[in-house]
Amino acid sequence: MAITQAEPITFIWQGRDKRGVKLKGQQVAANPNLVRADLRRQGITPIRVKKKPKALFGGSGSRITAKDIAVFSRQLATMLKSGVPLVTAFQIIAGGVKNPRMRILVEKVRNEVEGGGSLFEALSAHPMQFDELYVNLVKAGESAGVLDTILDEIASYKERIESIKGKIKKALYYPIAVIGVAIIVSSILLIYVIPQFQGIFASFGADLPAFTMMIIHASDWLIAYGLYVVLGAALGITGFIMAKKRFKGFNHWMDRMSLKIPIIGDILEKSAIARFCRTLAITFAAGVPLVDALQIVSGATGNAVFNDAASRIRADVSVGHQLQLAMTQTDVFPNMVIQMAAIGEEAGSLDEMLIKVAEAYEEEVENSVDALSSLLEPLIIVFIGGVVGTMVIAMYLPIFKMASVI
Repeated sequence: MAITQAEPITFIWQGRDKRGVKLKGQQVAANPNLVRADLRRQGITPIRVKKKPKALFGGSGSRITAKDIAVFSRQLATMLKSGVPLVTAFQIIAGGVKNPRMRILVEKVRNEVEGGGSLFEALSAHPMQFDELYVNLVKAGESAGVLDTILDEIASYKERIESIKGKIKKALYYPIAVIGVAIIVSSILLIYVIPQFQGIFASFGADLPAFTMMIIHASDWLIAYGLYVVLGAALGITGFIMAKKRFKGFNHWMDRMSLKIPIIGDILEKSAIARFCRTLAITFAAGVPLVDALQIVSGATGNAVFNDAASRIRADVSVGHQLQLAMTQTDVFPNMVIQMAAIGEEAGSLDEMLIKVAEAYEEEVENSVDALSSLLEPLIIVFIGGVVGTMVIAMYLPIFKMASVI
């Protein structure tokens, strides 16, 4: 019967060293007795050990992000290169982590390694934080005795991928956020400001310009049906999120449609190709067989269309087809990428060629995102000015008309 390992808990302790100096700190362990035993090993007499109370708000800490994993990988690689033992490295890293969830994760991995397990096995127990790519690269690094080098490459890979993802998100979210603000401002004007002008105009008893009447009718409609619009939007967003989480076919359709959006689709396609090439290059260079490497890549491109293409390539390569031929059959890779893969296969330097392709496409993505951001900023300003200016002009047209008559 398997024994369930106790969940690590954060304890606050107080104690005195051999000089009688009072010390305090905190440590993650399964129970307070383990904390006391560890303190005694360090020459500290424990006075008090108690469970750390949870904060009223945000006590569990922020979620663990890809950036946290990248920083962890870089720190661990640096310490291993400096000759620090693996368990000691985990203790040092855990002591400097601010995110409580990340600290607990590091302590869990340390306990599993300290208990005699390999780092590969310890990381495999946490698939949400350490994906298949990460775990397989660590396994290859442990087998070849180059764990520090592999961890350094993983950190660089994750930092590069997160940098590109961050720029793409910024390019997409910035206009969406600004348009959202414009909608809110317009709604406030239509619901609260326009009716005030409408009351003033009604007292004149004169016919209003058609443009002004159109804005007034829009205000009346929004006041009457605004609540239904908000509820409909909330239901639509909720339904979209649920469909994206639950239905693979919907995700595939969304990813396929996103590649057809002008400008944005080109950026997303180049980003997916760059991730495919870089992931395959790093995995293959680490000694992972090509078929297994393609299995890992099939979930790492960030787009269902390219994930499916990677799965099809893996199936073709597993029966003996060349990589470049398998890539051609998918109809999603540009000719340049296929030709570079063919040259790499022939020359026995597939990983080097794929890295060059990845770097080229990553540079194109960065340039495209920068150009898009530069183009969107003035367009967004014009859009907001146009929306607000249209309503202001519509409200002042009757005043201008009356002034011209007088």
